[in-house]
Amino acid sequence: MVSKIDIKKSVPRERWGEFFDLFSSGNRGRYISIEIIDSELDNAELIQNAPLMAMVYDRPGKGDDLVIEVGKHEVTYAHTIDSPTEVLTGQDSNGVMIAVRISDAAGTKTLIQLQSS
Repeated sequence: MVSKIDIKKSVPRERWGEFFDLFSSGNRGRYISIEIIDSELDNAELIQNAPLMAMVYDRPGKGDDLVIEVGKHEVTYAHTIDSPTEVLTGQDSNGVMIAVRISDAAGTKTLIQLQSS
């Protein structure tokens, strides 16, 4: 899956809070899939075709994690990324964001793919 998406635009760490707030409000209800990419283990798809509720970032000193919440009217699934180190985005040829990849301190990458609107 990853090879089909050009994920290369980096989001500066100092903008993560703003980025995830805007991303959540602009994509709430959009269907996503979440996949863990780990070079030591097999890749694992955690969830598929679920509506995004929010992505909530707590900066270092306040939690240092990112929580991805899915569900229509209430959270039905949440995935936490501890100590994120990098946030990259991928867009389609029209400039629409279709993926976000977050790396953590352990070297694990979490790929969030957004379905076309």
